Amino acid sequence: QVQLVESGGGLVQAGGSLRLSCAASGRTFSTYAMGWFRQAPGKDRELVTIINWSGSRTYYADSVKGRFTISRDNVKNMGYLQMNSLKPEDTAVYYCAVGRTGGIMASGYDYWGQGTQVTVSS
Repeated sequence: QVQLVESGGGLVQAGGSLRLSCAASGRTFSTYAMGWFRQAPGKDRELVTIINWSGSRTYYADSVKGRFTISRDNVKNMGYLQMNSLKPEDTAVYYCAVGRTGGIMASGYDYWGQGTQVTVSS
């Protein structure tokens, strides 16, 4: 059983930055792919970025490429999402998730955090 807790969300002006953290329990964290998803009011949950178990490969949605950076520290059981040049359309609840399969589909993730709110004002 893996438990995930996101933190670091908040209110920021357009063009600003936030760093989200995902604290994971369980010794198996380092064997899982980790993804960040987000969901805005009235919209479907969408994939933001993925990092594989070792951190050697990453994937970014076109909407965040060049602005967001995903990373992980398997020794500390922590995942991170650095968000720069934030736009109002980035406003959403952000979720971290881990799974043995991973990939672009939400079904590839077995454990989810409760989410953290990110609000970007213009």
